[in-house]
Amino acid sequence: MSNRFVLNETSYHGKGAIENIVPELLARGFKKAFVCSDPDLVKFGVSQKITSLLEKADFAYELYSDIKPNPTIENVQTGVAAFKASGADCIIAIGGGSSMDTAKAIGIIITNPEFADVRSLEGVAPTKNPCVPIIAVPTTAGTAAEVTINYVITDTENNRKFVCVDVHDIPVVAVVDPDMMSTMPKGLTAATGMDALTHAIEGYITKGAWELSDMFHLKAIEIIARSLRNAVDNTDEGRADMALGQYIAGMGFSNVGLGIVHSMAHPLGALYDTPHGVANAILLPTVMEYNADCTGEKYREIARAMGVKGVDNMTQEEYRKAACDAVKQLSSDVGIPADLKEIVKAEDIPFLAQSAFDDACRPGNPKDTSVEEISELYKKLI
Repeated sequence: MSNRFVLNETSYHGKGAIENIVPELLARGFKKAFVCSDPDLVKFGVSQKITSLLEKADFAYELYSDIKPNPTIENVQTGVAAFKASGADCIIAIGGGSSMDTAKAIGIIITNPEFADVRSLEGVAPTKNPCVPIIAVPTTAGTAAEVTINYVITDTENNRKFVCVDVHDIPVVAVVDPDMMSTMPKGLTAATGMDALTHAIEGYITKGAWELSDMFHLKAIEIIARSLRNAVDNTDEGRADMALGQYIAGMGFSNVGLGIVHSMAHPLGALYDTPHGVANAILLPTVMEYNADCTGEKYREIARAMGVKGVDNMTQEEYRKAACDAVKQLSSDVGIPADLKEIVKAEDIPFLAQSAFDDACRPGNPKDTSVEEISELYKKLI
């Protein structure tokens, strides 16, 4: 059996990385960009950091910002129509997962029109053509959507999110500039950072994990554990480290999958509009405890990467507990709620559990689970 690894053609990292966007556009022969960015980023001038570069170079573009925090089928459909009308030949996605997920879905449908029904893209859709070329510019340090083959769309009619996995949707260029993340408020920095940690930990213990992905995930855990607190405090070093750490986590999990932290977080976003990073952060320690007996010695290495001392002298039970405790402490330190009491209604748990079980991320979980066991995990947190 062979293992596949898919990454961007090119990525730029570090302060000033956005200066490479126009040269990339010109070198690739593009004529007009369709700029996807959410309304808040436009309102507060973050998107303008990129559009001003385009204007300075007299590079034509059209701005599309009809994007919600949990992007909907309608956002995608409206975007497809706007792209067709724009005459653009490439996409620049500026933002967090919402902007990039919308851009990916638009780009896939444009080049694979037989998938115009957005729901048909759920799971591993058999698309034939690479999407419209995307240059992805993250403004949050968490989703790593700029380097993944995944995107998530919300079906508001059915109160559910669905995951799409497609090698044809990966951005051709990722531009990871920590300056683009400097305006993130503390709460968003904390939530997206814990999302990145969840990617790294779930990717490390998922059934599909192997040596190459392990390398990325352990390094990502190490970087995130040492830098997230500083990023929340808005230090330059913390921001730069988190920009890199979340990208490295994305390099791994995009290729091996995730688990039930994500499958349980998705219905929380669909039903209650809970920020994805917050949902992941609350769920992660409880799900880690649940999965522990199916992870071999991996929690020892998670604990080590989290900065726990003396793990080689611990019993298996001790280092597993130490790993979970380190995650809980980091989450607490950056201000994440400890439970779902303010979010979940008990009467919704059957729906949430079934949705989580049906989610595309669930099969990757290291422990085989059931709707009933997922229900119990939700109940533990309310």
